[in-house]
Amino acid sequence: MNADEVRERLATLRERDLPTHGGRTLAYVYDSGIAEADELGREALAAYGATNGLDPTAFPSLLAMERDLVAFARPLFHAPDGAVGTVTSGGTESILLAVQAARDAHPDVPDPVMVVPSSIHAAFHKAAHYFGVARVSVPVDPVTKRADVGATDAAIEQHAGRVVLVAASAPSYAHGVIDPIAELAGLAAARGIRFHVDACIGGWVLPWLERAGRVAVPWDFAVDGVTSISADLHKYAYTPKGVSLLLHRDAGLRRPMFFASADWPGYTMLNATLQSTRSGGPLAAAWAVVSFLGDDGYDRLARHAHDGTLRLAEGVAAIEHLDLAAPPDSTLLAVTTDESCDVFTLSDAMLERGWFVQPQMAYGDLPATLHLTISAATADQVGDFLTDLTDAVSEAVAQGPVVVDEQLAAAARAIDVATLDDDAFDGLLQLAGLSGGESGVLALPDRMAAVNALLDVAPPRLREALLVAFLDRLTR
Repeated sequence: MNADEVRERLATLRERDLPTHGGRTLAYVYDSGIAEADELGREALAAYGATNGLDPTAFPSLLAMERDLVAFARPLFHAPDGAVGTVTSGGTESILLAVQAARDAHPDVPDPVMVVPSSIHAAFHKAAHYFGVARVSVPVDPVTKRADVGATDAAIEQHAGRVVLVAASAPSYAHGVIDPIAELAGLAAARGIRFHVDACIGGWVLPWLERAGRVAVPWDFAVDGVTSISADLHKYAYTPKGVSLLLHRDAGLRRPMFFASADWPGYTMLNATLQSTRSGGPLAAAWAVVSFLGDDGYDRLARHAHDGTLRLAEGVAAIEHLDLAAPPDSTLLAVTTDESCDVFTLSDAMLERGWFVQPQMAYGDLPATLHLTISAATADQVGDFLTDLTDAVSEAVAQGPVVVDEQLAAAARAIDVATLDDDAFDGLLQLAGLSGGESGVLALPDRMAAVNALLDVAPPRLREALLVAFLDRLTR
């Protein structure tokens, strides 16, 4: 292809993607609505795309920008003078590193455990799987959706001597509420255990909301027992993906996170993150956008997004058949329905109206919900969103909730995932509507409600296995 053909092909491929700007995609992307900030970020991303963060002595500009970002974040999170920080590729890497550091700080513990609320981000599940740290999940309060302090205390006590980390959310992705950080951190501190705050989605909003008197509870290093915090810049700092910050209260807490190996004839490998080679583009883009918007800019953006969230929450609560899973503590909403409709049909109806909203499956006693992430650009469109949501609810009620055949649901609950082979997965994928049948070509339906409803009644392990099989076939 010549250059023009390449550009044309890229534009064609992009046509089916969700829009990343305009505020109509309420998950996955974050839009400040400030075109100049976006352009500046893209310029820095391109300018530094070929640099390599593997060796900070080879590219000292990257080290300087990382130090600047950490220096900007430290007072936001009430970090003490000795606090240190690392730029990572995203929230999952920040969380993985926090868990890995907690594990490696205690090589004397043969079977380490972390205690987390059931609402903690699934990145902690990945960390448990990767690093051999057993995950003990404590159910959240079914009404407030917050971590249960008493149950967490009991779980820590039950695994005494093995717990290397306790963690909680500010706020939780699933329900948008801040866990009782001070109480939970106190439990960990009393036992000499590390405590991590996952503020990946709230870390670049809560400091300014707190300043405005809109956050009533402490959630960061102002709480003595908090030892580390993760906060993503590619979320509410509105920088290009992917970049996150992981801060530790002091250098000693961070040191086990570093990896070095001189036991081979090549260069001595030295890494501050899970990656070795990593482009400096995202770091430079984050530095550019943060420098451009500054404290005042983020103050305005955080308040604007929060104002939109409160207006949206009030509007949702006023729509018949809808309710809030919990009042929002930040800029996330979780919406429930009554028995007249379901969130899966509602999600399809909103997509047809040009809005992407994210259905979340039921879990234990917690019902299925519709997840809404409100960015600054979305806040400008709350009125249009509520108009379309009202129409979508009427449509969903007219259709009625998706009904999964009880025999099919019972069969799904009885399946032993460990016994399934490739052919069996192909059959299940076809049954679930996630396969193109005999042709082997994946052909998802235009409406996903029936598929999501079936996945919703499937046990989590079967749901995981089906989606892994789907991803496998999608990428073949």
